Amino acid sequence: MKVVYTEKSQVLAARTAQKLGCRLSEVKYTTFPDGEQSIRIMDDDDQMIIIASTVDPESTLQAILLLDACEGKETTLVLPYMGYARQDKKFNEGEPISARAMARALSTGADRVFTINIHDTSILGHFRCPAKNLTIAPEIGEYISTMNLENPLILSPDEGAWEFAKGVSAVGKWDCDHLDKTRLSGSEVTMAPKHLEAKGRDCIIVDDIIATGGSMAKAAGMLLEQGATSVRAAGVHGVFASGGYIKLMQAGLADIASSDTIERASSRITASGVIADAVRK
Repeated sequence: MKVVYTEKSQVLAARTAQKLGCRLSEVKYTTFPDGEQSIRIMDDDDQMIIIASTVDPESTLQAILLLDACEGKETTLVLPYMGYARQDKKFNEGEPISARAMARALSTGADRVFTINIHDTSILGHFRCPAKNLTIAPEIGEYISTMNLENPLILSPDEGAWEFAKGVSAVGKWDCDHLDKTRLSGSEVTMAPKHLEAKGRDCIIVDDIIATGGSMAKAAGMLLEQGATSVRAAGVHGVFASGGYIKLMQAGLADIASSDTIERASSRITASGVIADAVRK
């Protein structure tokens, strides 16, 4: 068994190979003068594991090329972060269902696919091979436990992410709630925990993805106004588009953590253990 990787998933691939006790193969990437890419796997095996977060068009193409390079092997494709997963519906005539198109393209040549906290598990049905979604909610909970906070309040940004937050809070049997929006006027909205109070609590907002960070930054500011002792954020996929990380820092968050599904300076949580366990099974 060998592990290969796209260029932007090197750290997670190395950690996964270490957890599996198998070798990490060298992959040579070349870009020709006309911009076309070429790859070469220097050390393959009968069983190949591809670690490929499709964070941009280049990474997506590398994943497709790796799949083709592994032709004839038993191939497991791991998509720690799947780009376009949030485009899972057709909103206007003439538009593609981009998540479906990506799933079809990325599963050609794969024997199985694993995703991690994908936006909507219905996307798994678009893959051309068996696909399973994994969660690292417990790993986020383990990270929170290292903060040594007394009685923290785990919050999801909305009711839809409440189940994910419950998975995080179960690690330490902490209180868990979701934020609820109340419209005060045509232009003014307030956010607060639905059932519990933030006052005097260390609050941690958890979510599967931190995209632009705008809503989370607003929520953090409001929680601090409501008397929260501190506010932190922990997400699976740290996208931080449009200066998202800076927005959160400016909102007064005490800590911002994400996982290595997208490799960032804030990647203090690893998905490697969950991936290794899934591959073994």
